[in-house]
Amino acid sequence: MPDPTFDMTRVKLPAPAKAPTCLSQPDVQTLINAATEAPYAHVPDLPAQGAEDMAVRARAAFEGGPWRRMTPAERGVILRKMSALVLAHAEELAVLHTLETAVPIGQARGMHVPRTAENFSFFADILTGLSGETYDQSGRYLSIITREPVGVGLVIAPWNAPLVLSSMKLAACIALGNCCIVKPSEYAPLSVLRLCELIQEAGMPPDVVQVACGPGATTGRALVRHKDIDAVGLIGGTVTGRKIMADAADGLKKLGLELGGKSANIILASADFDRALDGALAGIFANNGEQCMAGSRILVEDAIADPFIEAFVARTRNLRVGDPFDAATEIGPIAFKAHYDRMLAFSEVARASDAYRVLVGARRCEGFDAGYFFAPTVVETNDNMSPLCQEEIFGPFVTIQRVRDLDDALARANQSEFGLASYVWSDDLPSVTRARKALRAGTVWVNTPMARDLRAPFGGYKQSGLGRDGLPGSIDLFTEEKSTIIPDAPLSLPKFGATPR
Repeated sequence: MPDPTFDMTRVKLPAPAKAPTCLSQPDVQTLINAATEAPYAHVPDLPAQGAEDMAVRARAAFEGGPWRRMTPAERGVILRKMSALVLAHAEELAVLHTLETAVPIGQARGMHVPRTAENFSFFADILTGLSGETYDQSGRYLSIITREPVGVGLVIAPWNAPLVLSSMKLAACIALGNCCIVKPSEYAPLSVLRLCELIQEAGMPPDVVQVACGPGATTGRALVRHKDIDAVGLIGGTVTGRKIMADAADGLKKLGLELGGKSANIILASADFDRALDGALAGIFANNGEQCMAGSRILVEDAIADPFIEAFVARTRNLRVGDPFDAATEIGPIAFKAHYDRMLAFSEVARASDAYRVLVGARRCEGFDAGYFFAPTVVETNDNMSPLCQEEIFGPFVTIQRVRDLDDALARANQSEFGLASYVWSDDLPSVTRARKALRAGTVWVNTPMARDLRAPFGGYKQSGLGRDGLPGSIDLFTEEKSTIIPDAPLSLPKFGATPR
């Protein structure tokens, strides 16, 4: 449990065994421990009027406050303090993150918290070195191209990696001089609340960063539709993305949408077998499999399919499923009950159809009296258009298909409405080059599981989103571009109306 002295505004942390006292109150979210099914916090939702008031305060802070008038270097000082505070409170943040996501504590400590700190330091360092452009090719005019903050940004964060993904967009938004409202998932608000407390401690002026807790359908929608919100950055599901596009349309708001994925993971006979095996396991089972860029469709070449599938299934059986606060745990429970029930529904599909062969899992994990523990699942199929190969399952659930060759693999990989990421495992350079060009995905990882460089764009083709995260995409989303045109010398202008009629 987190330290009960946390001063998180309007958050009540009861003892683990205490029965919820406010389940009947529609304006309160009761958070449930995924490992025990016991309530551990009650977080009041921000009503629609409160969200609108928050947007008004953000606009006032942007127009009249000091933040946008600071130099990038001055803003960078606060961002670096923020990065240092994240590291100073690393264990506290890791505990909150694991408590609300059920991601194993080792992954929270080793990846989520350090990457959160890096997000702030990266944008502090990089954005202070950015400059505009000038053009004087015409010989008569100097064109000066500058960027200015867009105004008030809304960041809508997901529940599967709330620290990393909220801080990535938040850091970009405020580094560029904007004010920002963060709307965390109603399933995972605590780590974001604590993170934004630390931002205030770092010296952030009032109302530059605010947190709006509540469901997307009420709190989130009120903010998206509000006239004082200029840009919306969402990391979430494709269905949610479509709704936000519709709500933002009347205001012609700038949008950055990183949405769903069903990423193909191509394993060729020319790959280093052991490295590809390790990478494929990490690609689907890290973060409890609850990540949009998970390699959830494995396409393995026939020549190595039998030994690869045998080894993959054996390793999957050995995965340590358990208490997310146990350092030895590799996979924790599913984050919340509605998603756990969805995983079981997909399992029923796998067991009921002759199109699938369940190799392991597809059921509740044995040995637990309580909690949303789901057995890591591997299903073999040859039907790439079947639901388990086309729908985003978002958990420790992978399908495996045998493919004849690279051409077959590329055809199946692209046979999807999603296009967020793809993986290719091969030591044959011509195969890698051909795959890189042919795959219809925003990111292609070659001989590596998930890796991110914040300078590089990240986003999807097709139903996987609009715009890009990373440096160039963040600048596009959170700034407006301005051209200033100045003549090199006084102009001889036409004298309209100078001649008497």
